[in-house]
Amino acid sequence: MITLYHGSNTIVSNIDLTQCNPYKDFGQAFYLTTDKEQALDVANARVDFFGGVPIVNSFCFDENLLLNGALSFKGFEEYNKEWADFIYQNRDETLVPPYEHSYDVVYGPIANDRVGLQIRNYRMGNIDKKEFLRRLQYMKGITFQYAFCTEKAIQYLKCDECK
Repeated sequence: MITLYHGSNTIVSNIDLTQCNPYKDFGQAFYLTTDKEQALDVANARVDFFGGVPIVNSFCFDENLLLNGALSFKGFEEYNKEWADFIYQNRDETLVPPYEHSYDVVYGPIANDRVGLQIRNYRMGNIDKKEFLRRLQYMKGITFQYAFCTEKAIQYLKCDECK
């Protein structure tokens, strides 16, 4: 069992995927991290934008569900071209409806906060794929995230302390 954290300006007691932005790194999903400080950074950013107080919600999750086939899973262990292509597809706001993949959970590095600008630069031919990949890398160093993309995956998140 692992503890995953979600930074917000509200207590999350009911996860509603329809309220999640469809144009995020790994698509419309509920995003979490094992890094409590990263979750606090996200919570503080939400407070700066929307007001309220920073809240780090914690969830318990059995990561064996990702290995035993109970959930369909895509993992990226590093920044690479496949990761950059996946980010590009999910973040491309010109796609209506948004790109959809079939994974219950996606795990991988967080992209930098200026993804939209980099996508525009790449699409317009101002940068090549190698430079696009370099510019997508998170400025604070590699930090990983989990995206719970389906109701099936959400049901396995427990709002209890992991024992």
